[in-house]
Amino acid sequence: MSSHIPTRFRVAVAQIAPTLGNLSVNSRIHAEQIEAARGLNCDLIVFPELSLTGYYLRDQVPEVAEAGDGGLVRGIIAVAGDISVAFGYVEESPGALFFNTAAYVEAGNLIHRHRKVYLPTYGMFDERRYFAAGDRFRAVQTKFGRVGFLVCEDAWHLSAAVIYQAANIDLLILMANSPARGVGKSDLSSATSWSLLSQTYASFLNVPVIVANRVGYEDGVCFFGGSHIRDSGGELLAEAPLLEPTLLTAEIDPRVSRRQRILAPLFRDERLDLTIRELERLRDERLDG
Repeated sequence: MSSHIPTRFRVAVAQIAPTLGNLSVNSRIHAEQIEAARGLNCDLIVFPELSLTGYYLRDQVPEVAEAGDGGLVRGIIAVAGDISVAFGYVEESPGALFFNTAAYVEAGNLIHRHRKVYLPTYGMFDERRYFAAGDRFRAVQTKFGRVGFLVCEDAWHLSAAVIYQAANIDLLILMANSPARGVGKSDLSSATSWSLLSQTYASFLNVPVIVANRVGYEDGVCFFGGSHIRDSGGELLAEAPLLEPTLLTAEIDPRVSRRQRILAPLFRDERLDLTIRELERLRDERLDG
């Protein structure tokens, strides 16, 4: 862990219910949540996937899209001040390509954009019809250390974890729009799955994990919330209720990551050259087949 990383920092998760396609309303919600986080002395606030636009946009995608550093992003920067903010929007690149993008602003600047790599096209999802896929997982240096970003479906592909482990990240931010599915006698299976996933990432990467999921309804689909924050040992630091808008906060201590890496030096012992060699072999076998 780098010496400049603060001993502790306070994070907030804005578990919100965006209004589909209404940029002005959603921008106002963001401003209100950022101000509330500032009042709670938070250093970082994380919003869900597509937090500025809503999820089931379909043919509205071109209408709500903007360039990577357009007015929506500048608006977030203007209200953020000294708080770092992760949020989601539709990014338009040259050639009318549209991306489901997670943006990160810090100290008055847009310093990172992660374009969702894996676009689900099964069940109730049809993202590839409207979005282009991102093509990289890159960690970004922040005042909290090296941070990796995953947007919803990205997290269900474990190759992303391998890449971020090799990047030696200090914090993982996972932004989602996950519907409620699998109502059982005592739990919600989708909430259980996300909790297990975040615990696995935290334990194997030895990093804190922040999960921001939205609430509310769109096109008859219920988004369940259940946002949560884990420490680098996988322990739950804070968890938001299901179905309710919430500003969740917790304190993260990077020294826990140091202890975990001493106890389980997984990054030290990882054989990256072997992983690359075996993946290349499997790729070649698949192409030959």
